[in-house]
Amino acid sequence: MIGERDFSWMEEVERTIRPTLEEIDRLIDRNQLKVLSAFAGARVSDAHLFGSTGYGLGDRGREQLDAVFAAAFGAQAGLVRPSLASGTHALAAAYFGLLRPGDTLLYATGAPYDTLETVIGLRGAGMGSLREFGVLYRCVELLPDGSVDVDAVLAALDERVTVVAFQRSPGYRWRRALRVAELGRAIGAIKAVRPDVRTVVDNCYGEFTETIEPSAVGADLTVGSLIKNPGGGLAPTGGYIVGAVDAVERASYRVTAPGVGAEMGSYEQYRLYFQGLFLAPHVVGQALKGNAFAAAALTRAGIDCAPGTEEQRGDIVLRIRLGTAERLVAFCQAIQQASPIDAHVAPEPWQMPGYGDPVVMAAGAFVQGSSIELSADGPLREPYIAYLQGGLTYSHVKIAVARALKRLGLLP
Repeated sequence: MIGERDFSWMEEVERTIRPTLEEIDRLIDRNQLKVLSAFAGARVSDAHLFGSTGYGLGDRGREQLDAVFAAAFGAQAGLVRPSLASGTHALAAAYFGLLRPGDTLLYATGAPYDTLETVIGLRGAGMGSLREFGVLYRCVELLPDGSVDVDAVLAALDERVTVVAFQRSPGYRWRRALRVAELGRAIGAIKAVRPDVRTVVDNCYGEFTETIEPSAVGADLTVGSLIKNPGGGLAPTGGYIVGAVDAVERASYRVTAPGVGAEMGSYEQYRLYFQGLFLAPHVVGQALKGNAFAAAALTRAGIDCAPGTEEQRGDIVLRIRLGTAERLVAFCQAIQQASPIDAHVAPEPWQMPGYGDPVVMAAGAFVQGSSIELSADGPLREPYIAYLQGGLTYSHVKIAVARALKRLGLLP
């Protein structure tokens, strides 16, 4: 349990990160203005909070939600759907919408996240992957400093490459998240030599961690999950695709059906999606504050983690190098015990669908699998890294981290 002595220790850690916390408050204010302006510009009214049934033809709530997301993300068009089960699902729709047999998908940020491997066809067979439909794949590794190797990407742009993809967050890798400005420079360099090439950014975990999004710096499609940052902890499910009008349209034919696209799709109430987006700048700010606190606390306890307290953040994920499978499992179990839901449950590693290794996952969340809510997970493979993300409130993250350090015997 956490006592007064522990609160004093937490306050001592917090004093060391005051400048970072103040900078995050400034970020929240600017992103809140951006989202508020998107709502006002789309003329959202009470009637738009309610949806439709059946085909959803002429569903004004759906159309306004698309418009608000597009405006908030600096995009021309949006496609926001509860039917998109995850970020991976949304990315699959984007890739199948843009790529055709004989095309090449080029990843500019090294190998993608585990669940994308089966979409591309790097693992598994008989599932209808991109590879099984004749789409080729290559990747270019990042430079040692974690930045995009623009020269290598340009050298890889043969006539078959039609889509270049960027994964903003590192996934299960020890590297930093990419910043929007450097994505913009890479996209600009690609467009300068091949304006016909489409660029797609996997934006999961990165939304509202900066004042602009990848669509605002030229990405043809920016894609993510609504049970991460932009759902604000309220969206019960879903994903989004925003970007250029024609690129979003092509993706929409994979979300529904060719010829149908964005014109159909019903949902009975959109209030939680609108409200979640409105709250997202504040909620993401809470997660970023928790991330900075966790980095300071864990570093003080002698645990290697990244990013550090003073480093710029491009996502809400803290990477924690724990060194052994036992410590990884213990850390995740401690986070679970500090959760509002299923605190009595002890997560164990298991072979999750789409992953190459057993994964231990703490996710005591109000929305199952939500990673804007405080969660921690990691694959059981060396160097046994825990990935801590989310936190609807800063206070919750502080308490959970203190409990985790106590479980590991590292809290003074």
